[in-house]
Amino acid sequence: MTDPLDDLKRAFQDATPDPDADRKARDLARAQEIFDRAQGSAGAARPTPDRPRWAGLVAGVRNMLTALTSRAGLTASTALVAVGLVALIPMLQDGPDLGDLAQPEVAPAPAVETRREADDTAASGRSLTETFQEEAEAETFAAPAEIVAEPMPAPSIAPDMAPVGGLIAPAPMDRVAPEMPDTETFANADSNPVKVVAEDPVSTFSVDVDTASYAVIRDFLMNGQLPPADAVRIEEMVNYFTYDYAAPGPDGTAFRPTVTLADTPWNPDTRLMTVGLQGQLPALEDRPPLNLVFLIDTSGSMQDPDKLPLLKQSFRLMLSELRPEDEVAIVTYAGSAGLALEATPASERDTILAALDRLEAGGSTAGQAGLEQAYAVAEAMTGDDEVGRVLLATDGDFNVGLSDPDALEDYIADKRDSGTYLSVLGFGRGNLQDATMQALAQTGNGTAAYIDTLNEAQKVLVDQLTGALFPIADDVKIQVEFNPAQIAEYRLIGYETRALRREDFNNDSVDAGEVGAGHAVTALYEITPVGSPAILNDPLRYANDSAADTATDGNDELAFLRVRYKDPGEAASTLIEVPVTEGMASASQDANWAAAIAGFGQLLREGRYVGTWDYDDAIALAASAQGDDPFGYRREAINLMRLAESLSQ
Repeated sequence: MTDPLDDLKRAFQDATPDPDADRKARDLARAQEIFDRAQGSAGAARPTPDRPRWAGLVAGVRNMLTALTSRAGLTASTALVAVGLVALIPMLQDGPDLGDLAQPEVAPAPAVETRREADDTAASGRSLTETFQEEAEAETFAAPAEIVAEPMPAPSIAPDMAPVGGLIAPAPMDRVAPEMPDTETFANADSNPVKVVAEDPVSTFSVDVDTASYAVIRDFLMNGQLPPADAVRIEEMVNYFTYDYAAPGPDGTAFRPTVTLADTPWNPDTRLMTVGLQGQLPALEDRPPLNLVFLIDTSGSMQDPDKLPLLKQSFRLMLSELRPEDEVAIVTYAGSAGLALEATPASERDTILAALDRLEAGGSTAGQAGLEQAYAVAEAMTGDDEVGRVLLATDGDFNVGLSDPDALEDYIADKRDSGTYLSVLGFGRGNLQDATMQALAQTGNGTAAYIDTLNEAQKVLVDQLTGALFPIADDVKIQVEFNPAQIAEYRLIGYETRALRREDFNNDSVDAGEVGAGHAVTALYEITPVGSPAILNDPLRYANDSAADTATDGNDELAFLRVRYKDPGEAASTLIEVPVTEGMASASQDANWAAAIAGFGQLLREGRYVGTWDYDDAIALAASAQGDDPFGYRREAINLMRLAESLSQ
């Protein structure tokens, strides 16, 4: 048996030609001839798509190796390649400088001999290492011939190219996914201004228990971006958290107001008045059967992992909270609406999950048709003493069927009055139409939430499901009248999109916010006492001082709080009134937490009214008021403040 290495050695010896001085001289003369002919050439020959520039030598070697597939052939071809490299590299190193040669302007022949390809390479002024590099890149990036209009330019030796085994190799490239167009819109308005009590003593607004803004802000920060100012709705940040306000008494009222007063953290010359409304939590075992219609956006924009896949996982969590007497139906919309699951008892969990699993994303978004079918299904499901709800899950991209927004709003309002409420869950980013989601939820007497993680789904669809689907009060409005004898100026922090006219407060036909079972509502006013150096507005030269002289009966009152709401299904409202005095409770741990979050929101929006107060101050205040935090929501908020501080620098 012979040694394979000896066989290979003999093959090299047999294949290696003897030195030929005359051949070397002819080759050098040929190279000089090409050099002389190329001087003053107008440019290189135009390459063809199937033949990248300077590819001849490598192409010939590759074709030879492909053709010679036998063991003997491969051995011989390997020897020839080795000989060629040994002969050519010293020639190119020791021979004349060919760096400035240009390719002769002649069309390549269909078949080109190996020596001509070597000449072409030499005439190009490219080294063999550069030729191999370009050939490899041409193999990687070349498109089909019928598509390529221009060949890729020859690469230069960049600083990030490191020598590897004598060759120049490019450093690995990071492949960056193309950015999708950002079509997000957010519902917001300019921050509430400071108002002079003598001129405008009454503040009126609709309550809001939505939490979508906080989750959107978190998503921005966790992805290394500060949120745009319009994405920051401070009232939704504050109301994201639970507060330990006193519960209503046995008198049957839906709310019990709690008011606290303390120095404003960012301005010691003003006061911060916190208004908290704690909703009644009825006995859950007495709740009526629930008929729930999942209205699911299955358009093409919902295919991302944080959209339809996360939606399916979220609804799985929700099913565990439903009772056997509850029913579920699924309506989808994408191009056209369709019934994916007819009314099914919640006890048939496998059937419902199978219908969810079958959903796929594709098509355009026929939002209006989907809403119409979902409402029709809900009406058919709901019987006497049962609750009908439509839960819309979407990325907010309503691009088909919404030809008349006003007509759609009227349609939703009509269904709301019949007892079927609409809540909206947002998923995903990039084309989130927050403004549309807010309008639909507000008109439909429901809530708007944004789900960016499975933890958020747990919070919204499990922990707070009862509050989201079973309201205890409709059209809840708050009105605060300030006493000009005590308060010079005030500013409502947040609720910019919930402002009402003064006369709307007593008008029961004006729609306002809904509050679910056990929910709490928090609002904050920054108030400036009379005589404080923090007053921003100069007194009017021609002002009438009679308003302050004839203030309410007892000048110890700072303000007068009114709350108006309707019991679900009722047409007439109930009124709650509470005078606000210095004797009210001082700031509690919950009030301090709300102040920290409100300050955080103002820093994210613009920081216009917080002076030199900064993220460090917000973090310190929040840390001191973290209190009992069983699910870690407050701890998470402090971490978000730290992230925002870093990003702001």
